Amino acid sequence: LVPDLAQAWQDVAAGREPTLEPIGTSLRQWSRRLRESAQEPEVTGELGYWTEVLGHREPGLGSRALDARRDTVGTAGHLTRELSADVTEELLTTLPAAFHAEINDVLLSAFALAVQDWRGDTSGVLVELEAHGREESRVPGADLTRTVGWFTSTHPVRLAPGSTADAGAALKEVKEQLRAVPGKGLGYGMLRHLNPKTGALLRELPRPQIKFNYLGRIAGATGDQRAQDWATAPGSAGIGGGRDADMPLTHAVEVNAITRDTEHGPELLVSWTWAKGLLTEAEVTRLAEAWFTTLRALVEHAAQGDAGGFTPSDVPLAMLDQSEIARLEAELSEWRTSE
Repeated sequence: LVPDLAQAWQDVAAGREPTLEPIGTSLRQWSRRLRESAQEPEVTGELGYWTEVLGHREPGLGSRALDARRDTVGTAGHLTRELSADVTEELLTTLPAAFHAEINDVLLSAFALAVQDWRGDTSGVLVELEAHGREESRVPGADLTRTVGWFTSTHPVRLAPGSTADAGAALKEVKEQLRAVPGKGLGYGMLRHLNPKTGALLRELPRPQIKFNYLGRIAGATGDQRAQDWATAPGSAGIGGGRDADMPLTHAVEVNAITRDTEHGPELLVSWTWAKGLLTEAEVTRLAEAWFTTLRALVEHAAQGDAGGFTPSDVPLAMLDQSEIARLEAELSEWRTSE
């Protein structure tokens, strides 16, 4: 919406009638085609994957289950933490490059390790991931680049990084687990909400107790005057708000993170929301600190000369498992050293 407003303002300021580019796929068209696709074999075939992900029962967070009457937005706890620019910069550049990964792979790997350490087990963690939902590949021919609407989708993912002893190996494990999600997760919402038969089955399965959402990066204003005029106002790059106080919480813990550019460089801003009837502020603070500690450890790990490497999803045609890739990388390293 912002580019449209900026273009319209520029046209009016120049004495022209505002002229905007045409819309590709409307929100109504997208909704109808999603409902139709939810009945197709390609999507219904994902049901087994989602039931398996949700089939692993986890220990409860807190002393009881969520209560829609007591655990509401108005009674929730809130905590905000910021990660320094020097660490955030490495999370966005050096670390993902070393592991041929994305920022979400890095953040979720550290998060899963932190939750395991916080809970005192290594059984993995079930998380509900929130995404932008504009996965055009699920509806061939769709074009949502200029469509205004709230397309957010969510899907569960089970993150099992293993032991915390090898942070690099843990990142590779989680990266592959995220790559295994079919269709970037959009099919889950289609089966859960748009297909009555599969929806009835998925409603009976446990819901993740933790929700995680990385909103991306808010870039600072560039030298372009229009970009400066329509950049995010200073101090307004927070997260959350706009929810009714009586709205029930859907998760014991919700984590919303965003990277914002500052005069010191990019900083990771994280907002924590939790049910105060289940967890104390001290408990959530420990988890928040554990996550940042693990992120710093990953950055330190990436600084080592031999850190990083490929995973099977990077070379799918080779059909190699992780141990075979590691052996090839070791042989290549020895060959380079001997030159």
